[in-house]
Amino acid sequence: MRKAKKNSEVSLSIGKLIKVRIGDWFGASGAPRDTIAAPHVGRYADTLVSGRTMAMVTNKNDRIALVGAGLVGSLLAIFMARRGFKVDMYERRPDMRTEAISAGRSINLAISTRGINALARLGIDDEILSQAVPMRGRMMHSPQGELTFQPYGMNDKQCINSISRATLNKALMTHAEKDGHAQIFFNQKVIGANFETGELFIEDHKSGETRSEIYNRVIGTDGSASAIRNEMLKLPNYSCTESLLEYGYKELVVLPNPDGSFKLEKNALHIWPRGNFMLIALPNFEGSFTCTLFLPFKGDLSFEHLTNDEQVAAFFEKYFADAVPHIESLCETFRSNPTGHMVTVKTFPWNVGGQALLMGDAAHGIVPFFGQGMNCGFEDCTVFDQLLEELNADSSSSFDWSLLFDTLGEQRKINTDAIADMAVENFVEMRDKVADARFLLEKAVEKVLQKHFPGRYLSRYALVTFSNIPYKVAMDVGEIDNEILAELCQGLADPEKVDLTLAEKLIDEKLAPLLTPYTGLLTLAASH
Repeated sequence: MRKAKKNSEVSLSIGKLIKVRIGDWFGASGAPRDTIAAPHVGRYADTLVSGRTMAMVTNKNDRIALVGAGLVGSLLAIFMARRGFKVDMYERRPDMRTEAISAGRSINLAISTRGINALARLGIDDEILSQAVPMRGRMMHSPQGELTFQPYGMNDKQCINSISRATLNKALMTHAEKDGHAQIFFNQKVIGANFETGELFIEDHKSGETRSEIYNRVIGTDGSASAIRNEMLKLPNYSCTESLLEYGYKELVVLPNPDGSFKLEKNALHIWPRGNFMLIALPNFEGSFTCTLFLPFKGDLSFEHLTNDEQVAAFFEKYFADAVPHIESLCETFRSNPTGHMVTVKTFPWNVGGQALLMGDAAHGIVPFFGQGMNCGFEDCTVFDQLLEELNADSSSSFDWSLLFDTLGEQRKINTDAIADMAVENFVEMRDKVADARFLLEKAVEKVLQKHFPGRYLSRYALVTFSNIPYKVAMDVGEIDNEILAELCQGLADPEKVDLTLAEKLIDEKLAPLLTPYTGLLTLAASH
């Protein structure tokens, strides 16, 4: 397996965590605690404590199930197959490689450093990126049709990559099945689980019959409506919050020109910000754009007032006039495509001992406004594989699955919560602030600081998108950045005249203490 630079998120060593775990399970005298006090296991405490040794034994006969063969499930299957584990994958949809079906919530995605890092660890990054379109910045469309380009980074290498969800999912499924260690069962919907017996309850979509299969380990990568998470929530001390955004989305399409060329600037994420709502467009490899309207469900300007073709046409002509000539069959597409909803999911714990684990959207659903949902799920897989590596774990070795699952949840939770919160904040930025004069001044000053203090001043966006620094650190840095920019922009009209002496002082005092521990990863953000 190709080695990649280790993510500093794996900062708690396995040896250190073993000591923590021993403290959880044994009192100060060394005697076992009352099993009722064991963390997060509830009525399964006796089973898990007495089966602690059992949880450590793994061999080639272990049965491992992955629920969901979407992006995260397929990528995780590749990681596990490379280490010799045999996995059965259950996918409720047909095989999209042989049948024409919807790829899911969104036609295309934005893959950036964290996602690329996971693919690079498997040596498949170049293959995947060959089918992506680099986006080097935001192209802002004003109500008058004026265009303003806002680069994402300091050079053309700092870009995010637009890729078809279906294209990526198909490639990952094929790689997962490649060496025979992973088998995907399509049209099979997991509707429940019994963690005590190891049973999975599966409904065959074609026959309608339900059956059960027994597995030693079950990993739920079955999305924000996870059946595995729903079973966990029936246990004591498990919790989940689902925060529904009061906005929906509708997808539209801009087709290529007759010669196959792009009708809009190819290497940009296009945004039409309109205060309380917005339209965006991402390029597709074959020359089209996927457009998405984000609009409140209710209110004066909302989906509830766009119920017929006349209302839809008038709304788009008023607010997105320069986009209308390019959108294919606007009213018909608007009418036929569903209105999607967006939800933030936060849950914990992510596991039931060494028996079951949640990953990806099943553990942390994120709204799409930082382009990090898939990247965050892929980073789950990277950290999972790094932990297996630290345990020297493969299909022929003995190791503690509970330790592996506990560590993943404990290390990832604070970071997935951070990116979930930042994604909601970035929605406000994309919708409102990108057209605000004060915001644009601060962004211009930020570019000056990045130019004069490379590697010392880094924006939150750069850290989230172009580095592997933990999301929580990126969020903390962003708060300090805002304080620095607010102070530097007081009374400032020309960003080029910013007080660089004061800027350096603020950077050294406020930013350096946060960034110094991650010096080895900062070059990714500075020159990715």
